[in-house]
Amino acid sequence: MDYESERTIESAAAPGVRFTIARMSFGRRVELIRLIRDLAGRTEYLRAGEDANEKLEAALLATEIERLYLTWGLLKVEGLTIDGQAATLESIIASGPEELCREMASAIRAECGLTEEEQKN
Repeated sequence: MDYESERTIESAAAPGVRFTIARMSFGRRVELIRLIRDLAGRTEYLRAGEDANEKLEAALLATEIERLYLTWGLLKVEGLTIDGQAATLESIIASGPEELCREMASAIRAECGLTEEEQKN
């Protein structure tokens, strides 16, 4: 058996951009669960609230979870420069196209076997 621990994806959001994500393993699943468990539970609690500040806090935490997925699973980006420099994880999060960030986070969640709806439950 020849197993590849990463997967490269052609971006639909940014033609010409390819990004490489980590594939799920037992150890990586444990690591990811540790990273998101508290934030995910708090996000759901706040989403259920009636207060506008709670809803805003929930939206902030959901975005932070997306950022965790990116830092956990994004290994490499090719074909993208930001302000004349080759894109890095940090520059993509700070200044890159939001649609591309969301596409990459979605691909990482899919690789983990979790859809957005499954994460809520």
